[in-house]
Amino acid sequence: MEHTLFVIAKLFTTALALVIAYQAYRGYRRHHTRLLLYVAAGFALIGLGGLLEGVLFEVLQVSIFEAGFVAALVTAAGMLSILYALYAPNP
Repeated sequence: MEHTLFVIAKLFTTALALVIAYQAYRGYRRHHTRLLLYVAAGFALIGLGGLLEGVLFEVLQVSIFEAGFVAALVTAAGMLSILYALYAPNP
């Protein structure tokens, strides 16, 4: 039962991150603000990082350490993208 709740929580947080990414992308398309594209990419990477961990561990039978390490790298790349959008000068 704990495993099922964990998978549901991962899927829920992935869905939330992808909804935020989609909304940021819509904002980019509407306003042509390149920084919103970095926000969208960042949230997409954050959302996919958690999903990727589960796929690597459950489907591809990668060790939990390696799956978690790859997921952490992808999530960190997403956070760096959002951080860039927050600190970059607005053109």
